[in-house]
Amino acid sequence: MINASAGAQVIDAKRGVIEAALAARGRKGELLVCGPGDLPQVAAEAAAAAVARATAVIAVGGDGSLNTVAQAAHGAGCAMGVIPYGTFNYFARTHGIPTDPAAAARLLLDAHPLPVQVAAINDRVFLVNASLGIYPELLQDREAYKARFGRSRWVAFVAACATLLRAQRRLRLHIEMGDTVRDVQTLTLFVGNNRLQLQQFGAEPEDTLAGTPGDGSMAALMLRPIGTLSMIWLMLHGAMGRLGEAAGVESFEFHRMLVKPTLAPGRKKVVVAFDGEVTRMRSPIDIRVLDQPLYLLQPSGAAGTADTADAPRTAA
Repeated sequence: MINASAGAQVIDAKRGVIEAALAARGRKGELLVCGPGDLPQVAAEAAAAAVARATAVIAVGGDGSLNTVAQAAHGAGCAMGVIPYGTFNYFARTHGIPTDPAAAARLLLDAHPLPVQVAAINDRVFLVNASLGIYPELLQDREAYKARFGRSRWVAFVAACATLLRAQRRLRLHIEMGDTVRDVQTLTLFVGNNRLQLQQFGAEPEDTLAGTPGDGSMAALMLRPIGTLSMIWLMLHGAMGRLGEAAGVESFEFHRMLVKPTLAPGRKKVVVAFDGEVTRMRSPIDIRVLDQPLYLLQPSGAAGTADTADAPRTAA
């Protein structure tokens, strides 16, 4: 399944990579190309067909496209494969899937469905992260910068700096985690379900709970309101992969968190982001590790796997 937003030339290149990998092994597959607006419906139909045929649905794209397909695959109970075509590809890299699309396509032909942790923010599945506050603004700014200057990690970094330097809006949050209740003021609440991304931030928490981010729990980061000079210092820590050491950053682990933002009169929804997508959700915001894993096609012997007795079967 290919997201058509990249343009015809890129789509043809993706199609060629996949068809070549299948042809080399005498295999066949059904390639579906659709626009971003149609992707949820097409993904749901493809997942239902995969269940009926005892096979898997394959997502081709970045973490945002993968999220939409994962939502459908998780709901239908079918296995999912990944051919990464994004900027960061945190999900694929975390699970040992090559970032070279041809290598990833070849790997799928010998892969097996293995369980990986997924989380939810209200009724939406997410694979990598979810957030409130300035992080959704950062994502919107990043897309604007990419449209103007192209896709690269440096463009993403410059966009992040621009967002952070003008960050002023404070979130007032009532947070419930089991018996723990807190009222906090923060610039952003960031929840990580991906150890690789947390490691790159330098914000990987100590294992305070049974399990770790991606293996039983998630990590949360909160940024307290700070001045401009402190924000510049914070960005330097982040660029050096030492965000967790910066003053004003609090981190903790959790299984489930209920977040109730203080909203302006008449407002019932808050801006949230998950896996690079930005939307509005009705308060309260329920963020939790899901009991049911996603079955991801991975190489045999992949690290961090669990019992596969209940894994969906895939056709040979």
